[in-house]
Amino acid sequence: MQQFLGAPRAIVADLLDASAQLMPLRMSAPDSGMRIVLQPEPDAAKVAVLSGGGSGHEPAHAGFVGPGMLTGAIAGDLFASPGVEAVLAAIHACRQAPGVLLVIKNYTGDRLNFGLAAERARAEGIDVATVLVRDDIALPDAAQPRGLAGTVLVHKYVGHLAAQGMALAQIAERGQAFADRLLSLGMALSSATVPGQHQGKRSPELGLGIHNEPGARKVDPQSLQDALDLVLSPLLEAADARLGADAPLVVFLNDLGGCSTQELGSLANGMIARIGLKRIAVMVRPAALMTSMDMHGFSITLGPAHADVLEALRAPVETLAWPGVSTPRPVTYFEPERPQSEHAPGSGRRDARRANALKQAAQTLLAAKEELDALDAKVGDGDAGSTFAQGAAAVLAALETDTLSTGEQARLARELAALIEHSMGGSSGVLLSIMLTASAQALAESASWPDALERGIARMQETGGARQGDRTMLDALIPAIAALRERPGDLQAAAAAAREGAAATATMQKAQAGRSASVRAEALAGVVDPGAEAVARAFEAFAQAATSARST
Repeated sequence: MQQFLGAPRAIVADLLDASAQLMPLRMSAPDSGMRIVLQPEPDAAKVAVLSGGGSGHEPAHAGFVGPGMLTGAIAGDLFASPGVEAVLAAIHACRQAPGVLLVIKNYTGDRLNFGLAAERARAEGIDVATVLVRDDIALPDAAQPRGLAGTVLVHKYVGHLAAQGMALAQIAERGQAFADRLLSLGMALSSATVPGQHQGKRSPELGLGIHNEPGARKVDPQSLQDALDLVLSPLLEAADARLGADAPLVVFLNDLGGCSTQELGSLANGMIARIGLKRIAVMVRPAALMTSMDMHGFSITLGPAHADVLEALRAPVETLAWPGVSTPRPVTYFEPERPQSEHAPGSGRRDARRANALKQAAQTLLAAKEELDALDAKVGDGDAGSTFAQGAAAVLAALETDTLSTGEQARLARELAALIEHSMGGSSGVLLSIMLTASAQALAESASWPDALERGIARMQETGGARQGDRTMLDALIPAIAALRERPGDLQAAAAAAREGAAATATMQKAQAGRSASVRAEALAGVVDPGAEAVARAFEAFAQAATSARST
């Protein structure tokens, strides 16, 4: 399974059923052969606004049915226009209104089918007007520019005018004028996956159509900024020509269906910076509103920021998909309050042997970075070595700048806790910082190192939830501290106990904590826990430093 979709024939029904149940909306009977959704109780005194087109562009158009936007929507099959009969049936359902406005994307099928339905309705005496959206600028010389994401802005604009009680002719005139001043351009890294159709691999394209039709040209963006420049440069040039140089803009960043939340946020931030806060009068909150199935791409729409447009876009509506608008403002920063230390870092006494032991342990962990990462890649997310290396680098930097109180045990433990907290990512850094903070308090109360570390480990277990035997760093740490308690000062014994504990993790069939807890038992077999391995190597470095110190 590659997509969470039902059978190809059921996809459109699934989409409309979900919309109708969530709003709720009225929907044409399944055996009618038509796919129409309508507001349950539209205001019969107001002009009805209808739109639609092929499915696969959701939430367009059913997601915009509701008071203040569309009265109804007509859906075709995937990437196929709805039939004339369905459009006409939707018009008939709104015949009590003082007029019906059709918002049409400029694709041949939509234009013809909606146009013919409008003519038939007029012949029956129903007052029908149309607004044709052709906002695509990918092909500047195109005789029939395509209707893209700007269609959603037209829905919002004319829906608001209708809700205000404006007459059909005036809504159509103002709606068409607004539509004609919209500019949209998109880029896709891949085409849409259409169930039942084979799509070969496609290069990134500027202006790739929402039905997978070819774009203006193939492109090769090397960065986020490249992608934004390729889209925004022609858009802003066109906006200056059509709307006026540096004229304030309505801006809309649309996800074509396959962008992650992180991508959309990065695109939005870059787009705002490129256009400039001063020029953006209002911005539709970035969202997937006019999609193309799972197309990995985005489009940007620019439009005029006239007073009536801003009023319409800001007006509240009751629909499933309209995300609302914002006016971007400069970021307001504040300075977080930091805990005040009783003493400046490194203000205590020095101990050369302890400093050398810390240096050797830090260098050992830095040298083991790639090996520990490779070990973690087998049982976790592959960053254990990088995480410990970050902490080790911070300790080395502090030693080089002489900002560790190596001659005062409690103060040193506090300083190491702060260093690790701020330098090591992930849970390992937090847990070690908890252990050292609790140990520092014990040392301040004149506890021995083994007693202090045992208190720190107890607090680590209380907070983190892991125990010895859970396949974590504790499996090396607890035996090492126990060895020090039995043989105070014997770092060789502590290192041997840590190594034995780390080796034992390779035989543990199930991890009970950390990333490995969600890894299958067969994947864990024979693999040493990377956290335990890091602890073992650190103790071996401490032992080596102690041996070297005794021999000098």
